[in-house]
Amino acid sequence: MEETIVPKHIAFIPDGMRRWARKNGREYREAYDIGIRKFGDVIKWLFNIKGIEIVTFWAFSTENFNRSEEEKALLFALFEEFVSKGLEEYTKTSDERKSNAKINFLGSIKRFPEKVQDNIKKVMETTKNNGPYTVNIMMGYGGRQEILDAVNDLVKEGAKEVDENAFSRHLYTAGIPDPDIIVRTSGEKRLSGLMPWQSIYSELCFLDKFWPELEEKDVVEIVNEYSRRKRRFGK
Repeated sequence: MEETIVPKHIAFIPDGMRRWARKNGREYREAYDIGIRKFGDVIKWLFNIKGIEIVTFWAFSTENFNRSEEEKALLFALFEEFVSKGLEEYTKTSDERKSNAKINFLGSIKRFPEKVQDNIKKVMETTKNNGPYTVNIMMGYGGRQEILDAVNDLVKEGAKEVDENAFSRHLYTAGIPDPDIIVRTSGEKRLSGLMPWQSIYSELCFLDKFWPELEEKDVVEIVNEYSRRKRRFGK
């Protein structure tokens, strides 16, 4: 019997929370709250599948900083609660598979309120030696900004010539394997700048469901769909 191949690293673009709220006559706050809590559900579902070790969520883009002050304040408050309670509680669970998760926050973290930053630093410090599982939360992330930051770091170091390995070491994801599959919810069929350098050979999966509607059976089907694909890497 042929062995089922599962992705080691799955990345999500959790899209459609505001549209879900409008569709269901709900407030944005409720949609965001459900959507953020869904991160925890997806983590549990995925780490119950043998072979999956890394999950990445694009939680807040650089473009999201352009939203209204009211909406940003709402999101920052939910992030603060999620980071300080949700992820910290998650790392303390009695389930050995889940308690061994290292939590990374990737992006322009300094652009967030100090309380959010403090909680982020605390969670990263608390879980830095955990393993073998990794959860990456992209906060204040933009693909072009990541590349520009890497280039500027190399310029500061006085680099005259750069190869792929040197460049990769200056990305936010340094040391993290590229995503095997990237999943976007809400029916939109684009990556919108998620990991442009790292995603060149990633499989893509677009779901018609809004992020708050995602169920465990959808996650299982994503993994099954990946196992049916043939990855050739240009060969």
